[in-house]
Amino acid sequence: MIWYGSILEFAQVYDEFMDNVDYNEWCSFAIKLLKKNGMENCNLVEIGCGTGSATMLFAKAGYSMTGIDISQEMLEIAMDKKTDEDIIYVLQDATELELPCKVPAMVSVGDSMNYITEYEDIVKVFKQVKKYLEEDGVFVFDLKTRKYFSDIGDSVIAEDREDNSFIWENYFDEETSINEYYLSIFVQGDDGRYDKFEEQHYQKGYTLDEIKTAVAETGLTVSEIYEAFTDNVGSEQNDRVYFIVKNGEK
Repeated sequence: MIWYGSILEFAQVYDEFMDNVDYNEWCSFAIKLLKKNGMENCNLVEIGCGTGSATMLFAKAGYSMTGIDISQEMLEIAMDKKTDEDIIYVLQDATELELPCKVPAMVSVGDSMNYITEYEDIVKVFKQVKKYLEEDGVFVFDLKTRKYFSDIGDSVIAEDREDNSFIWENYFDEETSINEYYLSIFVQGDDGRYDKFEEQHYQKGYTLDEIKTAVAETGLTVSEIYEAFTDNVGSEQNDRVYFIVKNGEK
């Protein structure tokens, strides 16, 4: 991820441009799956917590939260947003995850796992999850599917708001399954002038079989896959799926 201009300032406007995201839906479904697997009111580690919007919802649902993210700037915003929730934020790369002790459950929502674009790196993440999950522990995470990225393809999306706007240029490589997008954001300052922020993102459209193989390499087990926000079995034809991975038998 590459920023031009002030990274901290972009982190500060991140939530504003994510206001169309239904964090409640993402988290409610993850909580449903956690509870289905006996994980309720327990210690929960969130991988890729960003500015803490989802983390706070998990905490309000009764979980003792640890939020992990690679961006110091995002974590600073998360700390500023925190009120009285039971949350610890830690600056870490998920491929090098280190925790003081094992935990019963981990979670990752908002397609954070898609940002891990190298197969070898996603295996590293699962290895660290395996290392720090208790026996019979559960890791629930979502993914945008390859179909989702392929359907968007090469396209441009623009939105003009009252005091800010953005241009989203999207490119999908069918051979590598890498989705690249350039985000140009224009934010109006107090003086009426506009500041421009530019971001470049890369995500990988993994197949379900690739994820199953990566999980199996580490000794974890894929228990179930769901189409997002439904009780349907997840498939390559869905736009988003949720995986339930266990440190033990199904």
